[in-house]
Amino acid sequence: MPAWSLYLVRCADGTLYTGVTTDVERRFEQHERGEGRGAKYLRGRAPLDLVLEHEVGEQGDALRLEARIKKLSRPRKETLIRNSDALDEMLAHADRQPRARPTPRSRRS
Repeated sequence: MPAWSLYLVRCADGTLYTGVTTDVERRFEQHERGEGRGAKYLRGRAPLDLVLEHEVGEQGDALRLEARIKKLSRPRKETLIRNSDALDEMLAHADRQPRARPTPRSRRS
C-alpha cells in the first residue's frame, strides 16, 4: 500500500494550494496540464511551483493534516515551507486531539 503525502503548490499569483496524494510527481504534472479530477483552483494560475512535499503515511493522517494546514494563515504556511519538521509536529499534535463525534439529531414527532 503506497504512503500518502501532503504537498503545497505556489501559483503564479503567489497563492498556495494544499493537497494530498500517493504520487506527488504524477499529481503535480496533472495540475500543470490542467487535467485530472478536482483542483479547479489551479487552472489558469500557471506557472506552478511545487514548494513542499512531505510523506505522511496513512490516508486519514494525510487528510487530517491537509485540513489543518488549509486553516492556517499564509505566514504560518510559509513557515511550514521553510521548516517541514513542523509538519511532523502538527501531525503528532493532531493525533493527540480527540476526534469530533457527530451530534445526535433529535427526532421530530
